[in-house]
Amino acid sequence: MKNVKTSCAILLACFAAQANASVITLQTAYSNAGSQSSATAYKDVVERALLSQGAGYGTKTISSYDNLSNANQFSGGSNSNIAWKATIDFSVANAATWTFRTGVDFGYGGALFLDGVALTSRSTDMYWGNSYSSTTQYLQASSLLAAGNHTLTIYGLEGCCDGVQQAQFKAAGASFTTFAANDGIGPKAVPEPATLATFGLGLALAAGLRRRGKRG
Repeated sequence: MKNVKTSCAILLACFAAQANASVITLQTAYSNAGSQSSATAYKDVVERALLSQGAGYGTKTISSYDNLSNANQFSGGSNSNIAWKATIDFSVANAATWTFRTGVDFGYGGALFLDGVALTSRSTDMYWGNSYSSTTQYLQASSLLAAGNHTLTIYGLEGCCDGVQQAQFKAAGASFTTFAANDGIGPKAVPEPATLATFGLGLALAAGLRRRGKRG
């Protein structure tokens, strides 16, 4: 019975566990594309570019979405002709309105998506320059999120001289926080069906043993 209880405790801990941080993936590629007419157009252009990234670009997991540029993230990183895609996977404990903003250097504009749906886009030159004082120089949008896992995606195009970038979130009643290794909103794992079946069997065995113990 002790072994059954231990197994159940381990399974419960696994189901309750949550990563401490959002998962941030940066992907860049060569592109000489200019301004686009819609958020979907930005997504399509960048996704096509990523099919053949080229030297000076790359893919990596980021620990903090702050002070990022193509040049400082990849060996021999180019500072021009950049197609930029950043994917942030995170989790929301309770339904609430969240606001997202990303300071960028996208000379040809960019777009912000949440769970595959366009939130906002801007086709003009955006140079954040470490300041959110001008709303025309960064992307920002709010959305009512249900409890569970979500994905924020940032697309953009830069012609030359890429500057540093940042991405932040704000839950209702809170202040803006940078997506990072200590943000506490990591995506929750979804247990496999076989694991769920094992968990259910373990609970049933534990319950049966408890009943037998009481009768004894």
